[in-house]
Amino acid sequence: MSTSAPVEVEAPREVHDFEHDRPWIVIVWNDPVNLMSYVTLVLQKLFGYSKAKATQLMLQVHNEGKAVVSSGSREKAEHDVARLHAHGLWATMRQD
Repeated sequence: MSTSAPVEVEAPREVHDFEHDRPWIVIVWNDPVNLMSYVTLVLQKLFGYSKAKATQLMLQVHNEGKAVVSSGSREKAEHDVARLHAHGLWATMRQD
């Protein structure tokens, strides 16, 4: 007669566990106030984007109405939104 050793089985992850794994994204929205050159400059300054990348994002904001400019933890997204607001840009965040 043989006995089997207990097997450790990882419990299935709950739905809310996956929520924490999803990154937060920061979205910059088009506005009628800021110049396109200013938006490009802010994106370069705050996120270290090259002029080409910042221009591409600015054009996406201008043409499509919005662009995702950063992603990461909730705390990082909150910080990025606050910095964009401090520079006069309209930005929001949401979980991706």
